[in-house]
Amino acid sequence: MNAFKKGAWLLSASLVFGTVLGACSTESKQSGASGAGAKQQLTVMLPNFEAENPPANSPVIQKLEELTQVDVDLQWVPSSSYEDKFNITLASGKLPQIMVVLGKSPSFINAARTGAFWELDPYLKDYPNLSKMNDIIKNNASIDGKTYGIYRARALGRNGVTIRKDWLEKLGLQEPKTIEEFYNVLKAFTKDDPDGNGKDDTYGLVASKFTGPWDNMQIWFGAPNKWGDDGKGGLMPAHETPEYMEALKFFRQIYSEGLVNKDFAVMDPTKLPDPFVNGKAGVMVDVADNAQRMDQKILEKDPNATGRVDVLQAMEGPKGLRDMPTSGYSGMIAISKSSVKTEEELKKVLHFLDQLNEPELQALLGNGIEGKQYEKKGDYVLPTTDKLALRDVQGLNQILMFIPEDKTLRVEPTPVREKVAQVQKANEQIVVANPGEPLISDVYAQKGPQLDNIINDARIKYIVGQIDEKGFADAVALWKSSGGDEYVKEINELYAALK
Repeated sequence: MNAFKKGAWLLSASLVFGTVLGACSTESKQSGASGAGAKQQLTVMLPNFEAENPPANSPVIQKLEELTQVDVDLQWVPSSSYEDKFNITLASGKLPQIMVVLGKSPSFINAARTGAFWELDPYLKDYPNLSKMNDIIKNNASIDGKTYGIYRARALGRNGVTIRKDWLEKLGLQEPKTIEEFYNVLKAFTKDDPDGNGKDDTYGLVASKFTGPWDNMQIWFGAPNKWGDDGKGGLMPAHETPEYMEALKFFRQIYSEGLVNKDFAVMDPTKLPDPFVNGKAGVMVDVADNAQRMDQKILEKDPNATGRVDVLQAMEGPKGLRDMPTSGYSGMIAISKSSVKTEEELKKVLHFLDQLNEPELQALLGNGIEGKQYEKKGDYVLPTTDKLALRDVQGLNQILMFIPEDKTLRVEPTPVREKVAQVQKANEQIVVANPGEPLISDVYAQKGPQLDNIINDARIKYIVGQIDEKGFADAVALWKSSGGDEYVKEINELYAALK
């Protein structure tokens, strides 16, 4: 979490409403906010990574509407089916005013290029927060150099390894630092009864159908981040490199030995924490801040269960310490042209999004309401353990952008939270950039899902032993003939032009 001046968020509600968010302020008038007494109505489509949605009468949502003078209709979609719902909604032509976009998918790129979303660059300078977007992250999130959504800022070196520290101690193991040590820990967590119950009921790594952990671990082996140097001044896809295949062999080995859950390919990502929290799995490869969430969930079950979670950096591989970065953002918030038809309406929506970046509203959507979702403890907040109260705020952080920085209220640092911050800071020195990040391919826009599915399906089939190396090579050949060769050619033309 970014640091901010102590007390910056300790404004009273009256001050917030009167000076920052007041409908009669000069900025509001410039940005086209609705007049006094008239509430704007906005529909927002967004994902939820939790099992339950906040109810429509959530006090947090009511407070949001009071402070912004906007009636908000939140259309929640489970994260596991969000991309499908997003594509169906695009195809229908009936878009909500605001949509959370999880990534630059081919469907979103096509929709942006064909005018489904507002191009925002000409307007951003007029808003005190949105005008402070980071140029590098903004470029990473752009399509053809144009801004079709407000990025949701994230830590660049966010990934890490969450591990059961108590299991390491029980088995007398040191924290792993290399891929070989990582394998040995997975094996011990599976074979050596780390929970001490005398039963063969644990395993090392828990994974789901979310591809992130495999993508992360490939980088450890020296594979490029999506695109790598082809040795001739151009780019080649990661799956054609020998390092990628070395990673696949490792994944296949840990699967065949039962060191990862057998149902990973079909496991809902929302269920991923359960085996770790319930003492069935000992390792998660995901964002480092997952560690603090796992620590909190374990403590909710048993307040005395302290010191059970740790978080580590990437494992050292043949090319040293390497980690997969984020792009500095996790999706974006786009404004549809079908529902927001005029510039005047657009400016009202942008004013609302600008408001969401004020410290007070970041704190509201990220932490909730004092006395309901948290209590003050000195300069920190103490979240409630009341699940019904927490339900009123969970998921609302999906519409936070954190521009220019994260001003949600600080939770008193636990050892795990402090370690997460250390890992993410240290990761900035070892992240491997994707040289193809700013390049927008027309071929990929048309054939991206098909191409991605070919490789992702082949990777899973190889890991679980349904195909061998020849089978994977056959899948790569199919990828090439299905548009992959055109894709590589176009990316290299764009790369040459960019250089």
